[in-house]
Amino acid sequence: MCAHILVAEDDEMQAELIRRLLLQEGHTPVVVHDGRAAIDEAARRRPDLVVLDLMLPKIDGLGVCRVLRENGEIPVLMLTARSTEDDVLLGLGLGADDYMTKPYSPRELLARIRTVLRRTLRPTDLSPVLRAGGITVDPERHEVTCDGSPVLCTPGEFAILHAMTAEPDRVFSRRQLLQHTRGHDRASTERAIDVHIMNLRKKIEPDPRTPVRLLTVFGVGYKLTGPPS
Repeated sequence: MCAHILVAEDDEMQAELIRRLLLQEGHTPVVVHDGRAAIDEAARRRPDLVVLDLMLPKIDGLGVCRVLRENGEIPVLMLTARSTEDDVLLGLGLGADDYMTKPYSPRELLARIRTVLRRTLRPTDLSPVLRAGGITVDPERHEVTCDGSPVLCTPGEFAILHAMTAEPDRVFSRRQLLQHTRGHDRASTERAIDVHIMNLRKKIEPDPRTPVRLLTVFGVGYKLTGPPS
């Protein structure tokens, strides 16, 4: 079950832990750290599930949940340090699909996420086709096309393109891309990422020596963007 999951958590260490857990499960996570960003991201991309911390800055989790419910039926798993019955009932009354109190075990969190997704996802929603910069990635068929032409990818290359098309224009460090290729690629080193990028450029760039899609951000990493018109 592969889903697009929005994580709204202001604790950056906790958010990164959740993001890594979701990647290991095969999901595509996007992380934000305040309520306004959560609302904007949900409106822009309509995730399959929102993992929503109650105590967010700018707009708290309850406010975010209200907006999400006004604009559709996006499933919500609410997280909070509060544990009173009133808080639980308030969150569920606003339309949260499930509610977990901190601290929680990673295994329990993943189990709750699986339960919500099984209950809410239709079969056609499980592996959305991703598009960015003229690149199309179909996780269900494990196929990649560039401007409509098929591209043959190794498992590691596919994992990188899957991550980057899910978040176009985001700059990924080598270490972050390495997290996506683990389990798909025996050569799990940061140097291996550079080799994958070089090989992908040969497959998707008009001129691999002057890339217009898969760009280097010096001192940081790589990003996928659309070619200039």
